[in-house]
Amino acid sequence: MYFASFSYFQAREIENAEARLTLYRNTLESELRHFAHLPFLLSLDPVVVRTLEGGPSEELDKRLARFAQSAGLDAIYLMNSDGVTISASNAKSLNSFKGQNYAFRPYFKAARKGELGEFYGIGATTGIPGYFYAMPVRAQQADAQGVIAIKIDLSDLQDTWQASGERIVLANADGVVLLASDPDWRYKTMVPLTLVQRERIVASRQFGSEPLVALDGSFDQNRQIATMDGVRLLYLSTANMPNSWSLHFFVPDDLVVTRSLLTTGTLLTLILLLFCVWQLNRMRRIRTALFNSEREETELRAANARLAIEIKERRAAEFNLQKTQVELERASRLAALGQLASSVTHELGQPIAAMRNQLAASEITIGPSPLSEKMQSLVARMENITLQLKFFSRKGRDSFEDFDLADAMQNALEMLEPSISMRAAHVEFHRPRFQVHVCANKLRIEQVMTNIVRNALDAVEETEKRQIDITIGSASDGVWFEVADTGHGLQGQSLDDLREPFATTRASGEGMGLGLTISAGIISDHGGLITASNRSSGGTVFRVELPCKNGSHIK
Repeated sequence: MYFASFSYFQAREIENAEARLTLYRNTLESELRHFAHLPFLLSLDPVVVRTLEGGPSEELDKRLARFAQSAGLDAIYLMNSDGVTISASNAKSLNSFKGQNYAFRPYFKAARKGELGEFYGIGATTGIPGYFYAMPVRAQQADAQGVIAIKIDLSDLQDTWQASGERIVLANADGVVLLASDPDWRYKTMVPLTLVQRERIVASRQFGSEPLVALDGSFDQNRQIATMDGVRLLYLSTANMPNSWSLHFFVPDDLVVTRSLLTTGTLLTLILLLFCVWQLNRMRRIRTALFNSEREETELRAANARLAIEIKERRAAEFNLQKTQVELERASRLAALGQLASSVTHELGQPIAAMRNQLAASEITIGPSPLSEKMQSLVARMENITLQLKFFSRKGRDSFEDFDLADAMQNALEMLEPSISMRAAHVEFHRPRFQVHVCANKLRIEQVMTNIVRNALDAVEETEKRQIDITIGSASDGVWFEVADTGHGLQGQSLDDLREPFATTRASGEGMGLGLTISAGIISDHGGLITASNRSSGGTVFRVELPCKNGSHIK
């Protein structure tokens, strides 16, 4: 409970911190970009150009001093092509930039390349840090080229941060703290500097003689947690800033902990009160139950009577189940006969129809005769026989029942025992240790099993190794069984080809090719799936999958 409250209040505090961080970032960027255009305007000033070409600097000194005072800048100064300052707004001060050489500064080098130079560092002359902008100045004389620079004092911004009472750090790309709400953090590093970084900083004299030691802390941006001087803080940072700078914002988690403890205490108190109310209600219910004991005794007697009725119904259900099992056993014995009947009725249907048509044509052309009447009688008798066979070839009942898939396979194998013995095939039935139940029409599923195993027997009839493996199992969404043989395989045919009616590889008179067609229709009616594939060791694997309905399929 406490941790849930802590996570919630921490998320709220981080949201508020993100808003504050965005505000500080926008303020900083506005402060920096406010004077970004000024060096370009000064580079076009005629007095600046004239002074660069060799004119007197006193007029420009006064002019730059007025500009700096009105704009609130720390300094404005003009350097020649060698980096020597020839005019400055602080020309009359003790720490005047005039006569100083700043060719080593990165902003001077960038301006000499024609770019806008930007740089933050401690002043080499005054020792006061600031942000520098510089632009090239191009005079008409080819040898009179220079750089105009301005220095912005960001100490007011840092004072504002410090006065806010919040923990804020501005670091450059090397991780050196440029501005901080805590003065002790300034010119320290977020992470230890490498030797290459230190050499580059020293060469630019960016931070003077500052030792640039690492802060006493750790920063985890992924968990948004930091530790500063042994204090655990919430931590946010944003790195999408000019000059690859990053702004870091730290928030104490004391308020989050306090709110979490208060919330947890309040909830625990509420739970205790609810428990007390529940106990009172429980005592009242017990007292009421004592007064209602006679009524409950009456209800108990009624329940016993209902239980007796339920026992009677269960016994009746068991009797019906036994009766149904007997009927299913009879239906399973008739399944093989149904397959034969289906083939016979299909094989004899067309010849009988043709004979009847021929006899009718003969009576029309030649006329009735004793022979034709006798043939008509024989044809009618043959039709009557096929009609009786169709009774055995009908599909199973439409009702579904719950049964063990292994029992159905065992029944199919018993029906096919003569065919297995005749082909001298070895059938290995890997019966599972547990019952695999399915809700389906048992008679029709046994018919599918019979057809697939019979096809496997036909496939191994002419092979040296006559092995058939049968496996039954279950999955998360249903049950399945596989029949694998060592026959000739699919021979480039797909299951759709094999399911075509009358598609068979047997010799004429040995089958009609309806087994897989009928089986596929049965499995489709059950919402299942038949697949066929070649075994890596030779032969074919037929897999039948059935969906599981009405509860668990493993018992």
